[in-house]
Amino acid sequence: MTGVPRILLNNGVEIPQLGFGVYQVPPEGTAEAVRTAFEVGYRHIDTAQMYGNEAGVGQAVAESGLDRDEVFITSKLNNGNHARDRALASIEESLAALRTDHVDLFLIHWPLPDVGDYVETWHVLEEIYRAGKARAIGVSNFQPHHLRRLLAASEVVPAVNQVEVHPYLVNQEVREFDAEYGIVTEAWSPIAQGKVLDDPVIVAIARRLGRTPAQVTLRWAIQRGDVVFPKSVTRARVEENFRLFDFELTADDVAAISALDRHERTGPDPDTFNYVPS
Repeated sequence: MTGVPRILLNNGVEIPQLGFGVYQVPPEGTAEAVRTAFEVGYRHIDTAQMYGNEAGVGQAVAESGLDRDEVFITSKLNNGNHARDRALASIEESLAALRTDHVDLFLIHWPLPDVGDYVETWHVLEEIYRAGKARAIGVSNFQPHHLRRLLAASEVVPAVNQVEVHPYLVNQEVREFDAEYGIVTEAWSPIAQGKVLDDPVIVAIARRLGRTPAQVTLRWAIQRGDVVFPKSVTRARVEENFRLFDFELTADDVAAISALDRHERTGPDPDTFNYVPS
């Protein structure tokens, strides 16, 4: 796996710790972006029904020459597809777009606390999992209180919880809850849309190590044990973001970056976000 560490999920499936995110990559440019990622060495692609670019991911995988089991594909349930019939239909649509008979990981994208019952939706994902259409299932943007309710009423423990994590939103309570229940934390927006790259603490560490602030920030996430998805369509940046495994931060570096926490989100609050596409 091109030197990328793999993390064992709670059902025995292995996930590469570094992935390539395609959020906001235009559908017409997705295949080329993913092809570039494959050339650089990425083998883990994170997409979603809501992104509208699963077909581009599928095209890139099909044309890559890679065996299907060499590529780890994650997708996520669109907020408008939480009802059982729509969820079951939508996974078939995703598989067709991705040109595969299964995804490696399928997530509930948002809990939508005031829209429907995410526990019922989770039970549909359990059906999808048992049918072999997803090798693992999990959630995204779930807070501990969402997870407590889900765990109390379900058989399958989520394999992952993909949440916003970066030095300005360390999200430690969620990460600790996940760890307690054997749920792997995945970090989206890992450089806070670039906001952390000028931080004096991160810049100073980067200068000392001869690395970029982005590399230092991503390495911080890796050393804390999270799965991380940097996103770029610029080849030089894609390559830079991949070069994370030939250096280490000290324990003091990790602590100094963690101490930057401001509880500052770049995205929506999972407790109030209820957007459903019309």
